[in-house]
Amino acid sequence: MTSYHGQPVIKEPIWTWEIPCYFFTGGLAGASSALAHFAELQDNTELARRAWIVALASNATSPVLLTSDLGRPARFLNMLRMIKVTSPMSLGSWVLAANGVSAGIRVANMWAGVLPRTARVARTAAAYAGLPLATYTAALVSNTAIPVWHAARRELPFVFAAGAGLSAGAVGVIVTPPEHAKPARRLALASAPLELGLMKLMEHRLGELAEPYKQGTAASLARLSRACILGGSALLARRGGSSRGGAVAAGVLMSAGALAARWSVFKAGFQSAADPKYVVGPQRSAIEQGRRRGGARRQSRVAGADPSIGSPATTV
Repeated sequence: MTSYHGQPVIKEPIWTWEIPCYFFTGGLAGASSALAHFAELQDNTELARRAWIVALASNATSPVLLTSDLGRPARFLNMLRMIKVTSPMSLGSWVLAANGVSAGIRVANMWAGVLPRTARVARTAAAYAGLPLATYTAALVSNTAIPVWHAARRELPFVFAAGAGLSAGAVGVIVTPPEHAKPARRLALASAPLELGLMKLMEHRLGELAEPYKQGTAASLARLSRACILGGSALLARRGGSSRGGAVAAGVLMSAGALAARWSVFKAGFQSAADPKYVVGPQRSAIEQGRRRGGARRQSRVAGADPSIGSPATTV
């Protein structure tokens, strides 16, 4: 597939390096909030306290990354002027703010003992806001014209959710002594195969559109992600419960794998936008199969009505 003068059919995204990092920190914040709430329900104070701090730190970092990409702080604040239910960016900004405020209240209560009643409500609110915070970025990129993102709109939220659980479990293992980190280890070890399996399922469902994940920078990052996740999982399963050094090393590897996976998705979007065949090919296929209206479908109907007529060009 080619285009006029060999130019891309659609423009590449204008997002910079801050956005894939935000994919990571947003997922980490959301999943860490849920992990902290679960740890509190299990009376695991050590893990809960550290997971809440991780959630708050990630929430504080996320607006900084967004503001850096947007260029001016006012642009981020403008997204909070109203709630637009049809806009993933609008809803995501409010979810980020709600999760950050709730996590901040809970951390203040744990450290200073203030607002005890409000903190009980805040911890539940933060935990429930964690899931949409971990996945809304997938809806955000899927709601674009970038072929490899839009075509994966059904699988990408689950991929991001698994990555969020992986990063929260891995960071929880890093910051928590092994005797208190069992829930975090379980979360990391359960999320690792989900992350890898869902990525493979997504690529299978994408078909030809999955080629950007197997070429160039996106492919290199995908291989790095798999190596880090598999190596970190093996180390965590073997040494995570008995060795603090082994747990920290495993957590670092798995966190790096989760971050590399988000970068791979990011770069694959750029690569699919730059090549016309990933835009034109699926559109022509949909028209030929009757799933979308278009010139090729109308031409086939005219030609099929009377075999003696031939194509419209021939008739003219």
